[in-house]
Parts: sequence; C-alpha cells; structure tokens
Amino acid sequence: MRLLVCLLAFLSIMPASAEKLTLDRIHGDPSLAGPGVRSLRVSPDGERVTFLRGREDNQFQLDLWEFNTKDKSTHRLVDSKLLVPTENLSPEEKARRERARTASLSGILSYSWSPDGKQLLVPIAGDLFLVDVAHPDQARKVASGNVLDPKISPRGKFVSFVRAQNLFIIDLATGAERQLTNDGQGTIHNAEAEFVAQEEMDQTTGYYWAPDDSAIAYKRYDEAPVPVVRRFEIFADRTDVVEQHYPAAGDPNVLVDLLVVSTTAVGQNAPAPRKIDLGANRDIYLVRADFSADSKTIVYQRQSRDQKKLELIAVDAATLAQTTLLTETSTTWVSIHDDLRFLKNRSAFIWASERSGRKHLYLYDMKGKLLHPITKGEWGIDNVLAVDEAAGKVFVASNRDAVIDKQAYAVKLDGSNADKPARITLGDGWHENSFSRNGQLFVDTYSNPQTPPQVSIRKADGSMIQWLEHNELNATHPYAKFLPDHLPTEFGTIKAHDGQTLHYSMIKPANFDATKRYPVFLFTYGGPHSQRVTRTWGNYFDQYMAQQGFVVFRLDNRGSSRRERAFTDVIYNNLGKNEVEDQVTGIDWLAKQSFVDPQRVGVFGWSYGGFMTLRLLSAASDKIAMGVSVAPVTDWALYDTHYTEQFVGATPKSDPQAYANSGVFAHLDGLKSPLLLIHGMADDNVLFTNTTRLIDNLVNRNVKFDLMTYPGAKHGISARSSQRHVYGLIEAFFKKNLGVTEKK
Repeated sequence: MRLLVCLLAFLSIMPASAEKLTLDRIHGDPSLAGPGVRSLRVSPDGERVTFLRGREDNQFQLDLWEFNTKDKSTHRLVDSKLLVPTENLSPEEKARRERARTASLSGILSYSWSPDGKQLLVPIAGDLFLVDVAHPDQARKVASGNVLDPKISPRGKFVSFVRAQNLFIIDLATGAERQLTNDGQGTIHNAEAEFVAQEEMDQTTGYYWAPDDSAIAYKRYDEAPVPVVRRFEIFADRTDVVEQHYPAAGDPNVLVDLLVVSTTAVGQNAPAPRKIDLGANRDIYLVRADFSADSKTIVYQRQSRDQKKLELIAVDAATLAQTTLLTETSTTWVSIHDDLRFLKNRSAFIWASERSGRKHLYLYDMKGKLLHPITKGEWGIDNVLAVDEAAGKVFVASNRDAVIDKQAYAVKLDGSNADKPARITLGDGWHENSFSRNGQLFVDTYSNPQTPPQVSIRKADGSMIQWLEHNELNATHPYAKFLPDHLPTEFGTIKAHDGQTLHYSMIKPANFDATKRYPVFLFTYGGPHSQRVTRTWGNYFDQYMAQQGFVVFRLDNRGSSRRERAFTDVIYNNLGKNEVEDQVTGIDWLAKQSFVDPQRVGVFGWSYGGFMTLRLLSAASDKIAMGVSVAPVTDWALYDTHYTEQFVGATPKSDPQAYANSGVFAHLDGLKSPLLLIHGMADDNVLFTNTTRLIDNLVNRNVKFDLMTYPGAKHGISARSSQRHVYGLIEAFFKKNLGVTEKK
C-alpha cells in the first residue's frame, strides 16, 4: 500500500519524466539509493554523528561528514580530495582493501574518534592525518609511509599504527614517534592479522590497547612455513608473477605468537616485549585478543586447527599466569564472534555461544563461572550492539520477529527478560544500528524493498530525536524517475526435504500477466556466512532483470547464515549436496507456478554462487536451461585452510573423498546446459587456477561453453567499467538462451 501511494503521488507530479532503469544508470552517479551514508559513528561527547558519504560526481570517492546534534546542521567535515588529491596505493593496501571488500572505493575509508570527542584520526592512501573538529581545515599529517591500522589509544595519549611490518606509537603530547617492535621484516609480521585471519575470521587488526594506555598486546606471525604460490596476474599489457604465501587446505598455517609491550616506559629502561605462552601445539588459530576493563588481564581466544574447540583464556598482565575461563566445543565447528564485552562496574564479562543450537548471550564472572543466560529461547542474536551498565541493558541485533529482517532489541543484563527482548527499532525490514559508547542513543539506518536507506538518530528506547538523512522517495530523489516501473518483491517460504523452512524472494516481471509463462532468473550464493533473502533495499540488477521480463527468484538454502545450527550444520563434510538439493526444491516449486515456463530457468552465481551454478548444472541440467558462473571455486583443495577445513571438516590428505564430493569435477558429467564462465585474471582470493582447471576438464569432456576473463581484475571484478560489462554479459547470456518473449 505504501508503494502504491508513493507511485500515485509521484505520477501526479511528474508523469512525463519516467525513465527505464538501465545498466549504465545502475553503475553511474549519483547512487540510486540517494545520499547514502556509511561508517556511522556517534562522537564520545554525543555532540556529533559522523559518517562517510560518496561525492556527487563519484559515489565511490568518500568524504567525511558530520551532523551536529546541537544546531542540527549537516556538512562535510573533511574533503578527501584536499587531503590527498591523487591516491597512489601500495600493493599491501590494495590487497588489504580486497580483503575488506572495499577495492572499488577511494578517499576516506575509515576514521576513529579521540576519547574526548575533539579530534579525529583519518587515514588515507597510506598517510595519517589528525583532524581537530573545531578546525577541520587545519588537518595535520602525523605519519606517512604506507601506514596500516591506525588507532587513537583509549585515553587519547597516543596514536598507534603499523608500518613496514612493525608497530609504532606517537606521543601526542610531544609528537615523538617510537617504534615498539624491530624484528618485522621478510616473513615476520608484527601487529598484523595474517591472510586467513583477514579473509575468513573477520580479524581486522593485529594489536589491542589496554584501556589505561599502559600496554599493547599484539600478534606476531611468521609465514615462513606457508607454501609460496606462484600466481600469475595477467593484465592487459603485462603479466606479473606474484609469489604469495597462500595456505591452501591441508597446508601449514603461519606460526603465531601473542606478545605484550609497555607503551609508557621509554629509553634504556623500556622493557622488551613479553611473549605469552599459547601452548605446546603451534598449529592453532589466534582468533581474538583483548584487555579486561581494568587493564589487569589479557584475554585471548585460541581455536584448534580443526575448529571444533575454542578456548577463552585469561592472562595476568603482570605475571603472565594463565587461566582457562571457558571452552566451547562442537562436532562440526565452533563459530567465532566479536561479542565479548568486559563490564566496567563489576568483575564480569558477556560471552556469546551457540551451545544451545542458537546464538545466545551469557554472563560470566572473571574466574569463568557462568552466572546466568542474558538471552535464551527459540531465537538467536546476530551481535551485541552496545552495553549500558548503568541502565542494566544489553542491545542486540536479531531476526527474532522475521528471519528476513534485522531489528534491534534491548535485553536486561540480569537475564530477567532473556526470552522476551524488547524490540526498539520500528518498521519491518532491515535496520543497521550504531550506538553511542554509553548506549543511550543510536543511529538507525532503515530500509525495505520499497524504502531506500533512511538514517535517523534515536534514543535508546527507539523514539525519534532527529532525521539525519530522511531520503524520501520524492521528485528530487535519484530513483524518482525509475519509481513508476519499480516492481514489488514478494517473500515466502517452502519446505526442504528434511522439513526445515527455506525463505525465498521473488519479483514478477513487468506488465505481469498471470495467464502467461515467463523465464526465470535465479540468483544463488548458497554458502555459509551469507543471507541473500532479506527485506532490504538495493537489489538493482534483480529489479532490472524483472523489468526485462524475467521472474527473479532467490532462495536461502540450508547452510545460509542467521539461522539455528540444525540449519547451518547440514553442509558439513559435503559442500554442495544439500545446498543444491534445496535450490532444486525451489526450482521444482517454481515449475508448479502457472506463470513460470519450466523450460526456461537460468541460474547465476558469483564465488560460492559460481560453485553452486556449476553444481546445479551438473545435478539438474534437465531442469536448468543455462547458467552463469563467476569466479567459482572448483576444487576446495585450492582454497584456504580456515574456510575450507571448517566446512569440509578435513584436509585433502585426511579425507580425499570429502574433497572429491564437495568439489565440481566429480560431478561434471551431468553438465549439459549452456554455461558462461567468468573470472578475473588477477584473483588472489579464488585463484584463477580454479577456472583454468575447469576449462581443461570441460575441454577433455568436449563440453562447449562460453568464457570471459578480465585482465587485471581481482575477485570482485570491481572496476566500474568492468562491473558494467560483466552484468551486461550476464543479461545478454540469459536473453540469448532463455529469451524474454512471454509464452502462453
């Protein structure tokens, strides 16, 4: 109804200005979502809300903006072009951005507040600037030379960063720079997260400040044991040979240590870094580390190589004596998270666990004694948003009310409403929230398929304070001229073979006529750590394909995220089997719909979705007329240790049959339908070797297929011209093989 009202209102205002959505416009400027924002932060003093926003002439070049909560003004605080007119990124920074999925962006990609809310630390293109918010035009460069992972210390005395594989700090009172580690070179890295930690463990840092600024705990790793892969990066005018330490499944990982170094002692009296004993078994993952609120205890998380055990271990910062606080175990894998919170007003911490079959929060004392659950019941949390100790509340994100939604809830720290959380966000759909440090206010970014992202500032109970970006779909909105042709998204459920509930979304084609039969554009990802059926804004290519005459369909198969462990664990030790079964169940359901032409179903997927496309064509070419596979994993033995061994549950040597079953090659005899294979020729995530091996296998089977490769492109094929081109190819391949002329 809301969409209908918007359509009628707009048509009455500007009936002659409607335009058809095009690929050029989808990949053009300004963003069709409107003046969107990212990296929202509430300043420590609560006087400002800061965020990153794309420029009008380039939505991918980000500047730093602020909303002043006192005078209600919004303005650009830092112009990235003024700080660094031309960016020259180091190979290390390019690789880091590829890991963080920000390779398409430029300008200011991150920033942090000083504890007093008076200064901002802004890294850009390897340089580091300190910005006084009262005089933002007088930003001063405090460090340069490929600076990584900069931070302002918790009490604001220091700036820290990594440069040339070593850890540095700057005393802000004197301006003196001090190098805290000296052995970082070659295969030795200090205060950095290794490749698989960045790529698979969501580990964005390798060092951790004590809350009182007295010390830093940091990771030191040696990648010498990791085999060197000679990878060819093929560009339009050259071929680079890159030697990369890449730990494929079954290979040795890095050797990792955890050390702690004082930041207050200087000169000859400064003690050397002290090593924390991580145990006799070096073949482990150091997935997280942190300090307790009083800075007296270092707590680290140690995960076994098979990922079936995770230990939370406390270390006395003075003596380095250790105590195991708790141990999580699983017959499949133990998920890692960022939901450890130390309380300031009592000797206790909040911990998340899936031991009940769903992710819930628990309160422990600092000796490891379980005090009580904070949440419980037939629902689970996504993550902790904030803790307000004074009010006795914990704020969490969850899909408790609808699997396809994301909402914020308040639960009591004492566990008294553990199974009855109070929802504080309004409107069904998707809410991303950024809370102030004390949890007393938050910034809410809300959208649904009919509403582009709207950003508001709210009190902790969800009541409105102020719009930050109302972003109404009125006549001035970038999407306004396309709104008359905007097609609604329908959501529903079907049952998997084992009775579990699968969620789908569907967009029916333009000028839909229930008496006609239409081709299907089925998008799949299908892998773990991902949910693709969500009640949110922004699936422009889906919308475009529906307007081209396709029924657009998505289904979250078993193994997808934000569900109970009974739903996710079924993929263990046999990747592809249950995921394909569920997607075929969705296709069978589609075939029963009177408006679907079952002979014209096509599938498209990228990365794990590319793998799924190949497996689907191999399993059901009698039901799937064609497929597009982009950057697919074809042999899991080629992929990295942490991800692959977590889900396959073994190494290629310990269980070769599991790898054969989980891969593509053992199933290729069934691939009969037309295939378009696409890959970036410099992909350092899913290596191009996956596609060259597939090419060889298909040629040996005399299977005809189409191929497109992108010189110099990484996993995301992220250059804007390449994005426009690849989606144009996908559209053309669907139309060539399925057509869009409705059949009766």
